[in-house]
Order: sequence, then structure tokens, then C-alpha cells
Amino acid sequence: MVKPVNLFLLSFFLVSSFTWGQQSIDSIKNPFEKKQNAFKTGEWFEFRIHYGIFNASYVTLELENDTIDSTPVFHAKGYGATTGLARILFKVEDYYDSYFSQETGLPIWFIRNIYEGGYTKDLEIRFNHENEIAKIYNKKEKKCQEIKVNPNAHDLISAFYYLRNIKNTSSMKPGESVSINMFFDSENYLFKLKFLGLETLDTKFGKITCRKYIPYVQSGRVFTEEESVTLWVSNDENKIPIRLQADIAVGSIKCDLENFKNLKHPFKIKI
Repeated sequence: MVKPVNLFLLSFFLVSSFTWGQQSIDSIKNPFEKKQNAFKTGEWFEFRIHYGIFNASYVTLELENDTIDSTPVFHAKGYGATTGLARILFKVEDYYDSYFSQETGLPIWFIRNIYEGGYTKDLEIRFNHENEIAKIYNKKEKKCQEIKVNPNAHDLISAFYYLRNIKNTSSMKPGESVSINMFFDSENYLFKLKFLGLETLDTKFGKITCRKYIPYVQSGRVFTEEESVTLWVSNDENKIPIRLQADIAVGSIKCDLENFKNLKHPFKIKI
């Protein structure tokens, strides 16, 4: 069975990336608008993941204040686990922590501790953005390494919050694309995303107007073809993921926003 939790945590990055509009990450001097954050501490999301006929797993993401070396930071906690029959067939229990700057939004410390069907990984990454270096400590193998990262490199979780603060989504037109850098699992990635337009979704909360996107992803690994993933993001100041739908090599996955609390801005829902 494919790893549904890990796939959806990837979607956090993909969804948040859409807020860039037509600009690349290097073309904006300071895109993190601290005084106009799209989020606040205490924000919490729960997502439900369906894998075929299975209610396969749940993912939660919450945000709180913290400090590193007496410096205030945001601390985002991601957790995902399979449930029910899916847990019996393929147990998944993943923990992700991202500590990122309240001034710049850039990640300082990233933790990934996962168990996926017997496969485990326990990594800690320290970012040095001035020298564009990521120091990776593999706790399982007790190994350290340094890897060169791209400018403004983000971990999987920090990107979700960092990019939600960009205010130029209204300038995008259907068919326009954007590229952005990310560092994950000891590798640098470049994602290209295409805006398709607005669409109203029927959800458990009511009708929600969303911005619809397609990420260009590498085929032959998890996804069946270049444009096999579709994502919907709320068309409001919160910019939160509402739905992810992915066709993969062994089936399809659908992820929906299940619960939320402590949003900073009004959530526009048509009852």
C-alpha cells in the first residue's frame, strides 16, 4: 500500500505554494508579512484521507509559540496516522516538527520521525540560511552531513505558513504557473504549479469557493502522470487547503478538511 499520510503532508507544501502568484521566491525581497499573518498561534487543522474505499488516515497540524536560544519562533506540529483496516494492513505513524522564524518565516529546525509499515526514519535538520547549508543528523544511523540548499529553502511544514502570507493571489490568471524551492529528505526540490481558476466545492461545512491548482510532479515514482494531482485552496485570507485529489500508481487518494479551529480570518462558507 502507498504511504497516504506522507503524500498528504507533501500537499501542505504544494497548497501553500500557490499563494505566490506570478513571482518566484527570489524576486521578492521580504515576502513574509509578519504584521499581516494569514494565521495565528492556536490554529489547528484536521484532514481526513480516503484511499479507495478505506477511510485510510487522519493528519493534524497545529501552531504554537516557542523559543530557540531565547529567540521567539513559531512551532508547527504535524501528526499523521492510519486508522481502522488501513492501520492493520499498513501502520503509519508520522511526526513532523518545524521551528521557523517569526521575523522571516524561514525554518530553523526541522524534525521528521516516521514509522510507515516497518520503515522508520528519524531526522533533524538545522538550517543556516546565510551560508545556504542544511545540517542533517540521522538519529537512527547516527550520521551527520551538510548539504547545500537553495536560497530561501523551506522545509515541508514551514512552507505552508510562509507562503500563506503572500497577498498577490488575485493577480494570477488561469494557465499561469509558478516555481518554488523546497528542501526535503536531504534533497532540493523545485515544484512548478499551474492555476486553473475558481471552483465552488460542496463540503461538510457547506459550499466553499476555492482556487484550483495542478502541480507538475515527476511521473513514474508515485504519480501516474505529470498532471495527476489537483488541489483546492480556500479563496479567502486564510488560504487553507480544502481538498486534495491524487491519482497514483496503485489507485487514488482523496484528502478533505475535516475540522479546524482558531482561524485568524473569517472562513467564507455558503450554508
